[in-house]
Amino acid sequence: DLSGPWVGGGSNQDIEKDGGLKPGELPLLPWAKQLRDSRKEEDEPYLYCTPMSVPRVNPYPWRFVQSATAQGLSTIYVIHENGDAGGVRKIFMDGRTHPPADELLPTWWGHSIGRWDGDTLVIDTVGFNEKFWLDREGEPHTDKLHLIERFSRPDFNTLQYEVTVDDPGAYTATWTGGFL
Repeated sequence: DLSGPWVGGGSNQDIEKDGGLKPGELPLLPWAKQLRDSRKEEDEPYLYCTPMSVPRVNPYPWRFVQSATAQGLSTIYVIHENGDAGGVRKIFMDGRTHPPADELLPTWWGHSIGRWDGDTLVIDTVGFNEKFWLDREGEPHTDKLHLIERFSRPDFNTLQYEVTVDDPGAYTATWTGGFL
């Protein structure tokens, strides 16, 4: 059970460093590296009251809220109690698949489907817009961004978060970072 208020669960500052990667290890395509290196702190989209999106961490409390029907768990909502433009992320848990790519409407939160793998919540998300940065360093992404997130709770007070980033539009390879 992942219910309750949480703080953390990702990176806000430097996803490479915070995610356990070595400096320069992110497999950026040349155009993406050039874009990241040219971005200025004052251009950070979050400073203009837009959602951070994922895999960033909101510095304010957030929570998982589960919704069920007679058939079982249907949706998990990630509710940001402050910041992130009051964002609510919806994760479908009813066994559906993603819509075809040509039917996706790119959004800040993308289209998320989830499942439980033992005690780990696994979230698969596609359909992001290109309006947010992956961290404060300005790591870019494209509308091809595909995230696989894994949330687990090794003990009562700890939420472990791992994200696998697959974006052939911005990176030469898939990469994974882990956060406590």
